[in-house]
Amino acid sequence: MAHEVVSRVEEIAGRLAAVADETERLGKLSDESVKLIREAGVMRLLQPTDFGGYAAHPRDFAEAVMAVAKACGSTGWVCGVGGVHPWEMALCDRRLQEEVWGSDPNTWIASPYMPSGVATPTDGGYILRGHWQFSSGTDHCDWIFLGALLGDAEGKPAQPMKGLHVVLPRSDYTIVEDSWDVIGLRGTGSKDVIVDGAFIPAYRTIDAAEVAEGELAAERAGRTETVYRLPFWSMFPLGITSAVIGICEGALATHLDYQRDRVTASGTKVKDDPYTLYAISEAASEIEAARLQLLDGISRLYDLADSVKPITFADRALVRRNQVRCAWRAVSAVDEIFARSGGNAVRRNNPMQRFWRDAHVGLQHAIHIPGNTYHATALTQMGVEPQGALRMLI
Repeated sequence: MAHEVVSRVEEIAGRLAAVADETERLGKLSDESVKLIREAGVMRLLQPTDFGGYAAHPRDFAEAVMAVAKACGSTGWVCGVGGVHPWEMALCDRRLQEEVWGSDPNTWIASPYMPSGVATPTDGGYILRGHWQFSSGTDHCDWIFLGALLGDAEGKPAQPMKGLHVVLPRSDYTIVEDSWDVIGLRGTGSKDVIVDGAFIPAYRTIDAAEVAEGELAAERAGRTETVYRLPFWSMFPLGITSAVIGICEGALATHLDYQRDRVTASGTKVKDDPYTLYAISEAASEIEAARLQLLDGISRLYDLADSVKPITFADRALVRRNQVRCAWRAVSAVDEIFARSGGNAVRRNNPMQRFWRDAHVGLQHAIHIPGNTYHATALTQMGVEPQGALRMLI
């Protein structure tokens, strides 16, 4: 049975699709899209119950993101990225959770996590400086997670390097307008942000390595719910890849609707063209396989955590390998059907081209780069423990 939030998203899908062009034109989510997502509760799926959330199974979160992205790729992307932030916030200091959600459980949190700044220790916390790219949905968020490197006395990255996730209120960072001029996912508003000497109290930070392991961070935060025992590099990619697969499902649905009555330049009805129909079925199967494999992977990790069994690096690597492959498989399938959609599919008034652009831009995210992850996973399957950079993002 679908989670109630997934059911609500399916009910509003038509309204989300109706404002998808406006979202793209604005370069950020439309007010209507934000309103619909807030009402559906998508961003609260991974939020703890003591702050108005659902602490839901990550499978339910993934299905909700797919359902949103199937209607509007940009809105789905923002849900996939931003929807993971409440999960990490649940692992932070209770004082910070009260600041963020105490007066409004619908408060949204942005990111990015790339350590593009330096946090220099000072009395009671850190002084942060840096410039970050790709803050998806940032115009609609009141707080932000930022990746940073621990600094030395001179404000340079300390050695050996140590990563932090730091949290700032909207008043402590600047959004760089006109910094999101792209060919796809235009409506995500993934703009740059700048921090120039903001003070970060120590309780508004969390060790990046601790969050990556999952279990330790949950124990420190006193979180007993299974979902908070999962590793960061299993949860964060889940939201992003769910959005990409949802976009591909939207492309397929649009393609089917468009091709139903289409006649090719040769005068053949598409529904009488066995070659195109073959490609449609093959693509549909690939996209469905991507969905099922993604959901299966996170469910297997959840079951391990729920049984209080350790989630090994090999477990994480295998799920990450399959998650990366899911995204590539689904986008490749969209390429096959888009190539058979005819010249009118590229017109701006045809949503098929928007789904195609969004899917390819979604594939550009760092978590979809296959080389490192495939390399590390193959080593683990040979019984060799990957070292150093091969463990990154896994």
